[in-house]
Amino acid sequence: MNSEFPKLTITHWAEADRPREKLERLGAAALSDAELLAILIGSGTPKESAVDLMKRILNDCNNNLKTLGKLSIRDLEQYKGIGSAKAITILAACELGKRRQKATVEEAPILN
Repeated sequence: MNSEFPKLTITHWAEADRPREKLERLGAAALSDAELLAILIGSGTPKESAVDLMKRILNDCNNNLKTLGKLSIRDLEQYKGIGSAKAITILAACELGKRRQKATVEEAPILN
């Protein structure tokens, strides 16, 4: 990275590119896995945005959410910027995804 140009945090990004604003404007389906996870963890490090941090973690998981969900809290804490609270949040989101996948769809009541 060129030291002449400071690292831009998400708050310095164009509003249209910020994950929260993008989700509000376009819906969750428009965001990448890294952007969705970045919303959950809230922040990265002074040198790496939350999105970039999650891109790096996902890359190490071969961009596979099932692989991410199999990591332990300790595995996630090895990444600078991920403490126990963020690791727990990531794993809780993965577990919710698993449970949603297994859930049955409720039938809507028939209105006559």
